[in-house]
Amino acid sequence: MYGSIFLFTAVLPQLLSAHPLQKKQVTPLSQNDTNTLQLAHYLELLELNLYTGGCNNFTDDQYTAAGFPSGFRENVCVIAGHEQVHADTIASILETNGVAPLPPCTYTFPQSVDPKSFVSLANMITTVGIGAYLGGSELLVDNPTLEEASASILTVEARHDAYLRAGIGASPFPTNFDTGLSAVWAFNLAQMFVVSCPQQLPLTTLPKLNLVSPTPPQNLQPPTPAGTVVTFSWDPSTFFVPVAPGTQLYIAMVNQNVSAPIFQPVTSTGTGTGTVEVPAGVNGTAFAALTTFSGGLDLNQLTQFGTLAGPAEVVLS
Repeated sequence: MYGSIFLFTAVLPQLLSAHPLQKKQVTPLSQNDTNTLQLAHYLELLELNLYTGGCNNFTDDQYTAAGFPSGFRENVCVIAGHEQVHADTIASILETNGVAPLPPCTYTFPQSVDPKSFVSLANMITTVGIGAYLGGSELLVDNPTLEEASASILTVEARHDAYLRAGIGASPFPTNFDTGLSAVWAFNLAQMFVVSCPQQLPLTTLPKLNLVSPTPPQNLQPPTPAGTVVTFSWDPSTFFVPVAPGTQLYIAMVNQNVSAPIFQPVTSTGTGTGTVEVPAGVNGTAFAALTTFSGGLDLNQLTQFGTLAGPAEVVLS
């Protein structure tokens, strides 16, 4: 444990010295810029806490015994250092513009009990971070310096995820495209790991959609095939709008193409529970929302008015 802490603190000054905005002047932030950076900082703090645990809570021998290659834990510690630099860089931009970055929350990772479960969870959380950077990029187009800095973090996050997935035996690149997320969806996906926050982001907390089954194997092999029955649960009493009993519900799955979610009718299996089949062509990670709409909505419309409950993260390959 002490060796991992030493490694983390030893590499951190080198990482900090390389931050890409040191020699660039960031133009004043718009409200969109501020909102996007606050969410990015919020998610970077979540990832920092996760990867620091992956560095400090498991030994080299535990990683090796779990089948990971030599040096894997050392690289997890380096990833934790990257997340610290990302969080500090974003916080510095906010503070320079007179905006106080939010303090860290208290987090919980009950699924992370050994190296394999940690890496599986890290894949899920990092995928959310990648989706948030992709979704936020369109809001930074009027600030090229921020847009470039965001892209430079995004590519590193993608490398992290590819390394983790390869280490656990999964494909490092399971899809042709990564899936962007709206700010509200990314924020809600993070909430399952947040216990409490001294100050919370001013984003809407949506009713929860829970993935009941199936649970993918830790190495994500073989990929979950089309036609596999997926079970979700939800609490109808938490919906923001009334839904009459017997109303046909749908699961909208967002996967790669955020302009064209795939809508599947839900087969009810009781109050607050139902099943759908995995659609053809969906792989990697899909983000699912419960809705009364049978189609015709994109991700932004699902976020603004179409989501009854969700999103839930569905890891398929």
